[in-house]
This record gives sequence, C-alpha cells and structure tokens, in this order.
Amino acid sequence: MLKKGLFLILLPLFAFVAAHKFYVSVTNIAYSEKEDALQITCRIFIDDLEDVLRERYDFEAYLATEKESETADKLIEKYLKAKFAVQIDERDVAYDFLGKKYDNDVVICYMEVPKIDLPHKSSIRIRNEVLTDLFEEQQNIVHFRIKGTKKSFVLTKSDANGTLNL
Repeated sequence: MLKKGLFLILLPLFAFVAAHKFYVSVTNIAYSEKEDALQITCRIFIDDLEDVLRERYDFEAYLATEKESETADKLIEKYLKAKFAVQIDERDVAYDFLGKKYDNDVVICYMEVPKIDLPHKSSIRIRNEVLTDLFEEQQNIVHFRIKGTKKSFVLTKSDANGTLNL
C-alpha cells in the first residue's frame, strides 16, 4: 500500500520532468589568424529550427531527411541574419553563411566574418536572438576563444547581447 501511494505521488513529478524540454543553442566564436577572420559555428536542435522555419516562413524544411528542400539553406541564412548579429568596435559587420551539416539531432551552421584586422580592434559584441521568438525559455550559449581569452555568455530573450573586450 505504501509503495502504491508513493508511486501515485511521484508519478506526476516524473511526467512533468519527461515533458519538459530544454531550449538551447551553442555558438562558438574563434579568431583565425591565418584567415584574419572570425569563425562561427552555431549548434541548434533540428526540430527547434524546423519549428521556427514553419512558424516564421510557413515552410516545411524536413531537415536531415531525403525530403529536405533546396530552399532550406536560404531560409536558415535569412533567419540567422535576422536573429544573429556581430558588431566590432560598436559597428555592425556582415558575415557569410558558409553552410551547414548535421550531427545526430543537431544542425551545425557555419558562418565567417572575413578580414577583421583583429589587432586593431577593441571589442566584439554578439546579439543572439536565435529561437527566442518561438521559445520563451530559449538560452543561447556563446563561447568566445580569441587571443588567448576564453569567455562565455548565456543569452536570453531579455538579455540577448554579449561583449568581449579585447
């Protein structure tokens, strides 16, 4: 009887934990001296990215499947350009979307800010609002690894910017 009572008390708690989903992306930013460029990788769960493409553009992407549309890359790039920005010394800079690949249930997007002349710069600021328009709980983790400095930020809908002073 005690076991059944305990089970009935704990069952709703386990159901809540199983139903809860984590909303997170991870972005790594590194400087390549050889290329004089910021190299950026952004890891996003495939199903979350599909949800935002469906919601924002009324587009079924079928990412990582044989049915994936050729339009997917263009819409992913369009979405990233709207939600992810780079500033160097408080000035917006353009970045190139180089493409993507899949790793299990994650899409890895590759971006690059070319020819930045890092030795003459004093700060890099990232605005990362990826998926915050769809998920209130979204957290975007950004890791900087530049000139021997490592710094990380957890960016949210209410605080979407992180700055690395060089």
